[in-house]
Amino acid sequence: MRIIRALWRSWWSYASITLLIALMTVALHPLVLAIDLVNIALIYLFPVLVSAVYWGLRPAIYTAIAAVLALDFFFIPPKLSFTVADLRYLISFCVFLAVAALTSSLAARLKQQLLYSKQKEAHTASLYALSKQMSAITDIHALLDNVSLHVSQTIGTEIAIYLPDDRNNLVLTHRSDSLSDWGQSKAEQVIAKLAFDDGEAAGYGSNTLRDAPGYYLPLRTEDRVYGVLALNMRDWTKGFTTEQQQMMEAIGGLAASAIARVKLAEEAKIAHLSAESERLRTAILDSVSHELRTPLAAIIGSSTGLIAGDNLFTSEDRMELLITIRDGALRMNRLVINLLSMVQLESGMLRLRKNWCDMEDLIGVTLAQVKDFQQHRRLRVQLPPNTPMVLGDEVLLEQVLVNIVSNAIKYSPDYSDIDIEVSSENNALLISISDQGIRLSDEEYMRMFEKFYRADATKQVTGTGLGLAICKGIVELHNGSITGRRNEPTGTVMTITLPLLDPNGMYAMPEETESEKHE
Repeated sequence: MRIIRALWRSWWSYASITLLIALMTVALHPLVLAIDLVNIALIYLFPVLVSAVYWGLRPAIYTAIAAVLALDFFFIPPKLSFTVADLRYLISFCVFLAVAALTSSLAARLKQQLLYSKQKEAHTASLYALSKQMSAITDIHALLDNVSLHVSQTIGTEIAIYLPDDRNNLVLTHRSDSLSDWGQSKAEQVIAKLAFDDGEAAGYGSNTLRDAPGYYLPLRTEDRVYGVLALNMRDWTKGFTTEQQQMMEAIGGLAASAIARVKLAEEAKIAHLSAESERLRTAILDSVSHELRTPLAAIIGSSTGLIAGDNLFTSEDRMELLITIRDGALRMNRLVINLLSMVQLESGMLRLRKNWCDMEDLIGVTLAQVKDFQQHRRLRVQLPPNTPMVLGDEVLLEQVLVNIVSNAIKYSPDYSDIDIEVSSENNALLISISDQGIRLSDEEYMRMFEKFYRADATKQVTGTGLGLAICKGIVELHNGSITGRRNEPTGTVMTITLPLLDPNGMYAMPEETESEKHE
């Protein structure tokens, strides 16, 4: 049945041409007295052009011969005979065949060029689509999947992709058919290695090992080879044309450029992470060593004095030394808490234990914790009569307030005022801490929440540069925000904004979900 269909497909054009010539002859025969033989001959050129456009050169030549025979047999005297009474008609037949052959050749060539142009357009569109897809891919395995799918759709055969490992040995990285074992044999890997080392195509239809059952194309850029794209041509019967080879080379070039881009991006990311890790390590060591040195020296000096000269100190002197030891220990404790909090924030392990928090209680605890080192600074608190409660982690919010108020004390002169004001607007609770200390530039206010960042005007005061970064992370975990700006005439205003769930003050305790735990 298949043979019959194939024969019918190949002879269909010739049968159609014969039928068309016969119908034209039947239609023109009654008009022989009204139409000149020259016009009839010109009409017979029409099926020649039709055959050249739709079926090609060979059917067109067959059409020209059939037209000459029909013209001779039915219209040239003596009729119903292939003999010619006037030999000049032989010249006319030759001219007719020459014109028919020329026009059919031109029409067939135009058709072939049209098909070639459409094929090039399709290839260009396909390459553009592949390039556009590759430009958005940042993962090497997704990139290989995309290349595999595109090649399979374009060529219609099984492929394998080899990439070098850390030791520059080729490894089979991707296969279009996971159930097939093609590409794993020693011979296939040897040919792939040969193409990788030489940077030239090898295997089926190439200049190297052209009888091999596979085609191996190096994925090459101008400076290096990134891998090998292998095609299984074992069952290929269509012939590997020059256009298909050029198409594969273009796909290989795009794949090589995309692999190079992904690898460079990965290397840049690793280099950036390494540089960032080194910078953070250096900053942590510098900050910790500097922050620990002063309280440790105070603790060691005070404790040594108490041990060595117990009889030399009065009770007031001993109390002062003990307070120095306690302050040094508290300072070291705050440093450790800040470091642990930053680690938890960076790793995403900080877990919120939400509860309803009274701002009056939070501020009271904060004032109690900073009382020992506020010296002569005046802390003034302004609370509205019915301050709404906020849903949050009480311990972490206390840490935020203590850090900000401690900074206000640290960077403002003695005997100055520090104002803590609480207000609510637009379903949010605003906590503003303003001091009369150091004024910063606009750029410094924008960068003050970065890890380990310290403004030039504050570097004479000890600190790690972690406090505000921790405050920002904690406030954002509560779906809030924190900002800094200038205070007039001098100083800084820090504003914490926390969301209020109900503007009317009627709250219902929500259940804690897994997404809110921020584990």
